[in-house]
Amino acid sequence: MNWWRRLSPYARPHASAMGAVLGLMVASILFDLLKPWPLKLIVDNALKGQALPSGLQEWAQRLNANSPEAVLAYCAGATVVFFALAWLLKVTQAYLQTGIGTAMIYALAGDLFRHLQKLALAFHHQRQTGDLVRRVTADCTCIRDLIVSVALPALTSIVTLVGMALILCRLDLGLAAVSLGATPLLGFCIWHFARPMAERALLQSNAEGNTVGLANQVLGALVLVRVFGRETEETRLYENSVARANAAGLRTVSSQVQFKLVVGTITSIGTAAVLAVGGWHVLAGKLTLGELLIFVSYVQALYGPLETLAYLSSGWASAAARARRVFEVIDAEEMISEPRHPKALPNAHAQAAELGFINVTFGYEPGRTILKNLSFVVRAGQRIALVGRSGAGKSALLSLLPRSFDPCSGRIEINGIDIREVSLSDLRAHISFVLQDDFILPLTIAENIGYGRPDATAEEIRAAAEAAHADQFIRSLPDGYQTVLGESGATLSGGERQRLSIARAFLKAAPLLILDEPSSALDSQSEHLVMQGLERLSAGRTVFVVAHRLSTIRGADRILVLEDGQITEANSYHELCACGGDYSLLPPSRTQATNAEKPLSQLFI
Repeated sequence: MNWWRRLSPYARPHASAMGAVLGLMVASILFDLLKPWPLKLIVDNALKGQALPSGLQEWAQRLNANSPEAVLAYCAGATVVFFALAWLLKVTQAYLQTGIGTAMIYALAGDLFRHLQKLALAFHHQRQTGDLVRRVTADCTCIRDLIVSVALPALTSIVTLVGMALILCRLDLGLAAVSLGATPLLGFCIWHFARPMAERALLQSNAEGNTVGLANQVLGALVLVRVFGRETEETRLYENSVARANAAGLRTVSSQVQFKLVVGTITSIGTAAVLAVGGWHVLAGKLTLGELLIFVSYVQALYGPLETLAYLSSGWASAAARARRVFEVIDAEEMISEPRHPKALPNAHAQAAELGFINVTFGYEPGRTILKNLSFVVRAGQRIALVGRSGAGKSALLSLLPRSFDPCSGRIEINGIDIREVSLSDLRAHISFVLQDDFILPLTIAENIGYGRPDATAEEIRAAAEAAHADQFIRSLPDGYQTVLGESGATLSGGERQRLSIARAFLKAAPLLILDEPSSALDSQSEHLVMQGLERLSAGRTVFVVAHRLSTIRGADRILVLEDGQITEANSYHELCACGGDYSLLPPSRTQATNAEKPLSQLFI
């Protein structure tokens, strides 16, 4: 029942619409209760010639329904009217319910999606992307099923049951007791089957989420799969995952079928008992044939709501399982917290940024330290290079700057302010990244360049592209800046993708520029164009470059040598080479001979 409490805020904005649904529901129930009565009048009064009930005689006189034929005609017409109005009310109710359900799904999915973006990367690293996508797109339907497909039908069924029970008791109290005798048995069935159905539905949702996650994983690494000839193996793994999901689904359906079989058997026995006892009452003169037909009609209609209530436990179990998956994410607390009273950094375009690491210790997992008591300062306008062997902690250090992670101890400052005391939006407005693995989205070129500044004008986007030496190749494309790119920029070369990333950084114009070997995978011609763009981008900014090509960092103001999570050396290129420390022991790049004489402006290769 915790789901109702947690999901109810999403229903409150639709209170008036739900009130209209309840009004339509009550009206529809009234017409459902009236449906059997024309049949009674046809059998008892039109066919058998009995007198009309006293309450209807005055109406019969007004309508000139004094003959059996007239009674038959009016009853047939009333049947059509009752069914048509009940149908119209139910269609209108279904339309409103669909709108309410869809709106609540979108609201819950929006909150879940928003929360997912706030969660620390550690949370995302531990889960499959496809499974998280399924929670947003499929599992959020739980709110519609719980409120619209479970709560409202349950309320409808209860009101219908109360109305029918009162009518049945008024017709024949003993026969009503027989027909209602199935209710305790149905309640026991709901209690007995609800928990197994809920557990199996949860296992099915998890299995289906794993299948989606595996498909997303393989399709996202399709090039790697083909290069290593893993198509057959990945297909086998996917088929096994599908088989497990299918087996879980069959177990869920099996429990639902067993439940429905038991419910159907109970209601069938109840109907047979009513027919037997009711027939005996007709023979004994306690009931008329018309009244028996009404009673049987009501019993069949009575068992409909009872079965609905019983079957709703199956729908509730499935929806509750999906709700558990949704709130499992919403309840996750591995978040990068926003400060309650954030401090303001200087205007992002006003000056270069000063960066300081003060006794920073960090590890992705408890007990596994990557950075150890790290301290250094990057002065405003300086160009600092960070070098070290693979696994030394360079990527971990970069991930701390935009607060993708927070350090375990110590602090990081920009312009003397702890970045944890600054709002995330303000902090990230002060940092631009140009990475080795550029991120190009399947949008237009203009939208990719303006991704960090959606309000940028076409002139500003074009100016950024010109500064990054990207304007010429963009104009050569059939649709120019409106060219829609493929997934991950697959329709562009590596150099073109990197120039778009540089143009994006130009447009953002942040004072702190982080470069993570942005040209290491490029050919010499592309590298030359990219380096020209980076040279212009670096002017007037504080630049922090992570370098793998050691021969390209000799012009940096300072080189930091990172070894086992600690700064072991910090000096200029020539001084580090002269002292014969850890820097001189690092393996040289294969491009050292060709790049050894490059000037400071080309150190970011």
